[in-house]
Amino acid sequence: IEEDFEIGDEVAEEIKIEDFGRRAVILAKQTLIQRVKDLEKEVIINKYEDLVGEVITGEIYQTLSREVLLVDVEGNEISLPRSEQIYKDKYRKGDALRGVVTSVEMFRGNPKITLSRTSPLFLEKLFENEVPEISDGLITIKKAVRQPGERAKICVESYDDRIDPVGACVGMRGSRVQTIVNELHGEKIDIIKWTEDLPTLISESLSPAEIQKVLIDQDNKRIDIILTEENLSKAIGRRGQNVRLASKLTNYEIDILTDKEDSERRQSEFKERTETLIKNLE
Repeated sequence: IEEDFEIGDEVAEEIKIEDFGRRAVILAKQTLIQRVKDLEKEVIINKYEDLVGEVITGEIYQTLSREVLLVDVEGNEISLPRSEQIYKDKYRKGDALRGVVTSVEMFRGNPKITLSRTSPLFLEKLFENEVPEISDGLITIKKAVRQPGERAKICVESYDDRIDPVGACVGMRGSRVQTIVNELHGEKIDIIKWTEDLPTLISESLSPAEIQKVLIDQDNKRIDIILTEENLSKAIGRRGQNVRLASKLTNYEIDILTDKEDSERRQSEFKERTETLIKNLE
C-alpha cells in the first residue's frame, strides 16, 4: 500500500457500506446485537457483584417447584431457591419480597442472581437496617445463628458504655425487633450481649434456663451444663432448638445434665478411679 510500511504497522482502510453484500449486512447486524446483549449482561453482573451481602427487594412474578422468580425495578430476573426459602413464606404473584444477595454468576449464558431468606446474614442486615446504632458503628453484631422460621440468636456488642446493645436492638417497646420478627413470619429472636467470659455467654445463650454450673473442656471444644430438673426443658428448647443454636453461637458442643445426673456421674467416676487405684496397689 505504501513503500515505507513495515511489519507491525497499523493500516486503516475505509470500506463503504454500499460495498457490503446482503449476507455481510445481516452478519454485521447480528454481531452488533449480540455484543450489545453481552454488554448488558456484564452491566448486570457488575451491578449485583457489588450488592452481594446486601438486602434487596424484588417483585414475585413466577412460583416454581424449585425456586421463586422475582424481578427488580429494572426487570432483571432474580432467583430465590427452595433451599433459601423460609417454610412459612407465602408467595403470590405481584408481592414484594426481600432477601440478601448471596451469589452472582453466569448460568447457561445468562446472569443468575441468587437470594436467600434463611441465611444468618439476612438477619444481620435486617438489624443493620432497623438499628441506626449498628449502621453507625456504635454497636457491632458478633455472630448470628438461625433455625429459619423458628428461632434465632444474635450476639451484639457496644463500643460505647452509655449504649445498651440489647436495648438498642429491641427498641422502644420492642418496636425494632418486632419489625424484624414480622419480616421473618414470627421467628423468635434472642438478643444476647457479647462477653469474653465464656460461662456467662453460655448462660445467656441458654436463657431462659437458669444454669447452676458450667464445665468447659477447651481442648475438645465441649461444655457440660449442670442445671436443675425444672430448667432442663427450658435449656433444651422446642425440638432441641435452644441448645443447638447456643452450640452454634459459641462454637462448642454442649451437653446438658441435671444436678442428679451430674452427681451420679461423679460418683461413677470416683468409683472407677478408686478401683483403678486399688488394682495398681495390688
